[in-house]
Amino acid sequence: MTGGDVHRAILAAWRVEQPRLVTSLSRMLRDVPLAEELTQDALLAALEHWPLSGIPDRPGAWLATTAKRRALDHLRRSRMLARKHELVARELEAEQQAMPDLVAALDDDIGDEMLRLIFTACHPLLSREARVALALRMVCGLTTEEIARAFLVADATIAQRIVRAKRTLSESGLIYETPSGDELSERLAAVLEVVYLIFNEGYTAARGEDWLRPQLCQEALRIGRILTSIAPHEPEAHGLLALMELNASRNAARTDAAGAPVLILEQNRALWDLLQIRRGLQALARARELGGTFGFYALQAAIVACHARAATAAETNWTRIAALYAELTKRVDSPVIELNRAVAVGMAEGPAAGLEIANRLVGEPALKTYHLLESVRGDLLYKLQHFEAARAAFAAAAELAGNQRERDFLQRRAVEAANAAVP
Repeated sequence: MTGGDVHRAILAAWRVEQPRLVTSLSRMLRDVPLAEELTQDALLAALEHWPLSGIPDRPGAWLATTAKRRALDHLRRSRMLARKHELVARELEAEQQAMPDLVAALDDDIGDEMLRLIFTACHPLLSREARVALALRMVCGLTTEEIARAFLVADATIAQRIVRAKRTLSESGLIYETPSGDELSERLAAVLEVVYLIFNEGYTAARGEDWLRPQLCQEALRIGRILTSIAPHEPEAHGLLALMELNASRNAARTDAAGAPVLILEQNRALWDLLQIRRGLQALARARELGGTFGFYALQAAIVACHARAATAAETNWTRIAALYAELTKRVDSPVIELNRAVAVGMAEGPAAGLEIANRLVGEPALKTYHLLESVRGDLLYKLQHFEAARAAFAAAAELAGNQRERDFLQRRAVEAANAAVP
């Protein structure tokens, strides 16, 4: 195995295990930023040792053991300097018998510990943006680049938010906790946003060679189901669950045998998960019963439900989808939502109408590096038989795409448009 192969194996193991390690150490240390720091130390140890000793049979267990050892060492060193560490150190031996074994638990579900950690990171002492960025980085293992893409801001901006948030948590003495009552409600909106963005990254990966990251989708769904049980009267919790269930129901049809993206109008609908569609529609109905028809997540779920209810692509009610996007834009000022409306209007009223909306977004600062703007423009231009302009748009989109599968797809579309332009 080459050095590059070992490095990729380390990063693959780290991507899977990092959220679990941060969660487990946070429970042990009662200190979220410290847990994240010591988890990073375990990664550095793997980068140092694995190229020499080889990849362990159980990479996750190796990382967990190393992180746990560093946590214990830190507690021993800090005992005389910080009272809370001294208290935790005295209690640690007694707690070990009652706590699940960190190494053995790596292959098991992590229960609701991940959700508890997200609630901790979403403390109201932090700004909304800082809460979400911190949770996505520390708890969910997303890179700064991936988080910046979700917020449509510069990488440096996200990095600064995360650093400030960590400092605030450390200096305030906030501990690993499970809020209840009013405190839970106060944090719920930020927690829902974190789960939403985790799912989105799994549904369409910002970086890497795979278009889907199913593990992130499943983790977001798991947490979403727990949220509806601990906040059963919160319509947006049900709306978010509906949105995720309905979107995830199409996952088996969203890529071909080679892993390349398959657009929704070309998907084999026989591969859609009918049980998951049913669960999504039930969650959407519950959100509406609770008065959440026009919530941010419920409206998006209603849009996806239009696709789920259509037996064929031709039966899709694009007029209703366009109307729902128009309703959504009244509630959320987002250029991404407006771009999605352009797609729906292009299907409902014709590509010229959709292109008019998309063209108005050219020059929008938040979409400067957003590849889907040029992708949408390319598709609408192609339908209008403006093939050279379509080729240029697809090529520009491919240059901006961070995911290899999307880049390949957009390059193929650019070639298709170039060939169509030849007399």
